[in-house]
Amino acid sequence: MKRFWKVFLSFGLVLGISYGVTGASQVADAKTKIVKFKNCKDMNKVYKGGVAKSSKVKNKGGKTKYKPFVSKPLYDANKTKDRDKDGIACER
Repeated sequence: MKRFWKVFLSFGLVLGISYGVTGASQVADAKTKIVKFKNCKDMNKVYKGGVAKSSKVKNKGGKTKYKPFVSKPLYDANKTKDRDKDGIACER
């Protein structure tokens, strides 16, 4: 009987983790539309702090007022707007 519960709980844990990982990535992809903005003014209307390619990048340009939105695909689409090449496009 103990073995049954160990197998049952292990199976449930594996299913829960695999569902959680794929479910979370689908939600993140659905929320982030990949838009190429015309300029920083347009981007800052939607993303006040700009867009960062990862959460580990640091701003080189000085003090900012807002935190950037983190999205690698969105950053890649608007990479030309990152003038100081610090990994954050249109930071404010």
